[in-house]
Amino acid sequence: MALSPSRVLPLFLLAMLLTGCGDEAGSPGSASASAALPDGAETLRLQEGNAGELTAEELAAELSERKADLKAERTAPQARNPSEPPDAEPAAGSITELDWDALIPAEWRPDKIMEEYNVDELADDDPRAQELWDKLQALWKQAPVVEALNGKRVRLPGFVVPVDWDAEKIGEFLLVPYYGACIHVPPPPVNQTVHVIAAKGREYSGDLFDTVWVTGTLKVERYSGEMAEAGYRLEATAVEPYE
Repeated sequence: MALSPSRVLPLFLLAMLLTGCGDEAGSPGSASASAALPDGAETLRLQEGNAGELTAEELAAELSERKADLKAERTAPQARNPSEPPDAEPAAGSITELDWDALIPAEWRPDKIMEEYNVDELADDDPRAQELWDKLQALWKQAPVVEALNGKRVRLPGFVVPVDWDAEKIGEFLLVPYYGACIHVPPPPVNQTVHVIAAKGREYSGDLFDTVWVTGTLKVERYSGEMAEAGYRLEATAVEPYE
């Protein structure tokens, strides 16, 4: 399973286009992990060293590409194991492998805002830019979660953003769907941020923005911290490198 972008990713690019990458002064630490994503990963490549330094033109180009990709994703048939019945439910106690779109309610479609604006032609002083930003902020505040996932045993890939920067081992961190979140670029909405608590003795030994698989029990539980807010809590029994 490739680490795929969520359908709200273009909105982060929009936020960056409208407001820049925010104040990075005082950001704890720096990305020491490789910024290259795993083979086959479709997540936007914000490379280490120039993440947060892309020009508006480069971001606009990335945004245009993602708009085309999103249109294709919405119309493409969903792959399914031929041996699995169409409506098969996971066996009790089994682990469900999730992608990030599974954390977003089907009816919450912030990507549709893209259809209302021609972003490529929005100037900095265009009043529609402020209007678009206001709509983005409203959508971010809504960010509903999927209540049906509460209590499910899941496996989810993502990037590590530590909560405790001084710990020798990372027992608590935020799992995010794309490189640079919360540090180089604005944080995701709460339904795209997972607060991970690793079981004692199973803390993660790694670095900021390492790409990992996290397995454990997902809870619908709000978290608020200095880095970001999360709409889910994942009580991890295993944190493994993404391969």
